[in-house]
Parts: sequence; C-alpha cells; structure tokens
Amino acid sequence: MRKVFKTTRQIPIPGARATDLWNRCTTLACALIVGLAGCGEGDEGGPVAAAAVATGYTIDHEVPSTPENLVWGWFPIDKEPVLRVAPGETVLIQTLTHAGATQDQEPISYLTGMGVPREEILDDVLAFWADRDGRLREGASGHVITGPLYIEGASPGDMLEIEILDVTTRVPWGINNTSPRGGVFSAAYPGFTEGDQELDIAPGTRHLIRTGMSGGREVAFFSPTIEVPLAPFMGIMAVAPDPVVGEPGVTVPGVHSSRPPGKFGGNLDVKDFKAGTTLYLPVFHEGALFYVGDGHGAQGDGEVSGTAIEQSLSGIFRFAVHPGRAPATPRAENDTHYMITGIDLDLDRAMRNATREVVNFLVEEKGLTAAEALSIASIAVDFRVSEVVDLTQVVTGFVPKEIFLPRRSIE
Repeated sequence: MRKVFKTTRQIPIPGARATDLWNRCTTLACALIVGLAGCGEGDEGGPVAAAAVATGYTIDHEVPSTPENLVWGWFPIDKEPVLRVAPGETVLIQTLTHAGATQDQEPISYLTGMGVPREEILDDVLAFWADRDGRLREGASGHVITGPLYIEGASPGDMLEIEILDVTTRVPWGINNTSPRGGVFSAAYPGFTEGDQELDIAPGTRHLIRTGMSGGREVAFFSPTIEVPLAPFMGIMAVAPDPVVGEPGVTVPGVHSSRPPGKFGGNLDVKDFKAGTTLYLPVFHEGALFYVGDGHGAQGDGEVSGTAIEQSLSGIFRFAVHPGRAPATPRAENDTHYMITGIDLDLDRAMRNATREVVNFLVEEKGLTAAEALSIASIAVDFRVSEVVDLTQVVTGFVPKEIFLPRRSIE
C-alpha cells in the first residue's frame, strides 16, 4: 500500500543553536515582541530571527522580504531562485502583506493616515513600493509573494512536503477591507443574482486592526468590546504551476495569477494550514520553486469579505521530497486530522472534488474499499468551506485521525 502521509510526529529540533542574528537584538523583548521597529526590525529582520531561535528551531537559512526576493501577483517559472535548500534544512522566510505596500499613495502617508505609527512601518514595505515599477505583469493579481526557493532533488511528478514549524506576526497591525459589492457580494461572484441588495457599507472601507497580547494570548483588538484570537497563517503556499491559457487565473501565456488557488497550492486561504501543519503539494518543475506570502493574522472559513486580517508575517519551514508521489490536490495533516482539498470554480463541484479525494485517500492510504471510504466520508469526515472569494473555491475535508485504531495483534 503506497504511503503518502508521514506518521504524525512532534517536530522539536534538539540542540538548537544560536546564530549571529541573535546579536542584532539588543534586549530580550526583541525575542518576544516580533516585528516592532523599535527592536531593529527592517531590512535584516533581527528580532524575527531572534524569536525563531527562542522557539527552539535551528535556522539554516533566512530569506528576508527585500525587493529582489519578492514578486507581485504571479508565480514566475524562470525567476532566479532566491535560495537553494537541501531537504531537511530549516528556512525562516519573511513576507509582506500587499495592504500598505501596493497602493498608488506613498506608504508612509497612506499608513500613518490610517493610524499606523511611523515606527511600525517596515523598511521592506518602503523598499518594495519604491521598486514596484515594472513588476506588475498583465494577468497578475495583487499579492506580494516571497520566492522562489529551489528545493534540491525535487522533480516533476514528485511530492513536496512543507512542514510549517512556526508563523509569527512582524507588526502589531493588519488591514481588512469591506465594501457593498466585495467578497461574496461581488457582482462577479457565482451566486450573484441581478437585483441582489447591496450592504449598507461605504465603498472601499478599510479597517485598521491593532494586534497584541491580551490575557496571555495574541489577539486582534477589533473594538473595545471585541477581541479576536490571532491564528496567523500564510494564505499562499505554492509550487510554481504549469500555466495553461484558459485555466482559472491564466489569461496571458506564462503568467499564472496569484488569485485563484489550484492543484499547485497557491492562494488556498485554508486557515488550518498554520504552525504545526504539514502541507503536501505536487511538483511541476525542477526544484519545485516554492513561493509563500499573503500573510493573515486571523480569518474565518470562507474569507467572505474578500480579505482576512492582512498582516506581514514570518514563517519557519522545513522541506522534504517524496519521489513520484505527487498528490492530485493539495493535502495536509496536523496532529489530529488529515486535510484534503477540493478546488473548482463552482462550489458544488469543489465539494464533489473534496469528497472524491477523501475517498481516494482512504482507499490508497488506509486500505478501505471505495464503498467503505464513502461511508466513512459521510459519517466521520467534516467538509468545510475554506475559501470562496478567489475565483476558484476551496472545500476541505477533515479526516479525524482518532478513528484509526492501532492494529491489534491476534492472540
């Protein structure tokens, strides 16, 4: 029986070593309060690396979110890799949110006008904005993405394993957008019907949301009476796709927009793909060419307004390659569940696709018959609408691990 998923395990790294990046942080607070400019955050990202060391992970490489390491709104196949990574190595990757970095107005005046203190605006935001001319290709979208990373030994037809070891906020704020015709209320949304009533919202309303610690946990301070627990995750984790004109997100040869997710991963926006989760993607090009970005501080299933708390994040990742085991669709697992995605332009078909892939997984990995697998899918698997606002829509089947008992020996 072919095994695609690894045995669930904890992933501490013994003997974590300090690096010279620790020396960039001048106080212990820098290791605990990630992303504050007062602790030296900027082009080099010292406190982020210090915090990574504090988590107990050995950091083999760091990829800063400097302009040469960023792309805007698509997944280039021929871009020079920003880093070559051997399987098993651990990489800290910084990302920038597009919110505040891609608008026409200069970032300092734009963000301070919304209430962001100047010292909380990353230098990387200013550098990217100043370097943005000529970056936005026809057919691209609006996300700022870090990459690509070349994973040694990865070839087409293989499966790339991405362990998400840690995800942390870089700044204590994020932005969420709402409008009367945004998200699921857009006239372009598949469920739209002419004459649907608009919400009573001023067009282009932007919510600056402060984040920080409260009661021992990191939260979003939405209002004086509402605190939303933060659960940071990367909305985009992708390998370079194989773009075909006419497929969702491909209107120009060679350019795959970062908006719609697909079998290559991309803008999946599955909030459960956070620290402690391992993601599996099929490989289409030598080296896999891994991209990551679209950081979210918190998001509900669906992302119904069209955005989450768009927030610059840092992530720590470890990679492995499984030859010849490319999954048909992005899959993931954590300590409690296997997570199988279904993706389609139509939400009903996304649901069917997710169900089919759950059945296939149970047949291939657990040795069930198709009839048994569909029965388990109906009585034990939760199917959740993860994302519905990025052209293609994502349904995720959550297969509980606790139902699979250890094999008992026969006395």
